Amino acid sequence: MLPDLDLDDILRLKKPHPCGGTTWKVTRLGADIGLECMTCKRRVMLTRREVKNRLKKNLGKGADGQLSR
Repeated sequence: MLPDLDLDDILRLKKPHPCGGTTWKVTRLGADIGLECMTCKRRVMLTRREVKNRLKKNLGKGADGQLSR
């Protein structure tokens, strides 16, 4: 089962994005997980199974969410 994820969590995946970025922000939760690359802002949709297999570490809430309060 996939570890607990919340919107705006920052994830580190096992392989880097082609742009060189290694961190991703969770933008959508559901049957599929929406992720946004923190380097180039490209968005992708992955199934829960793919996220579970590719996840290296959940870094918690991003600084963006803390600044908007």
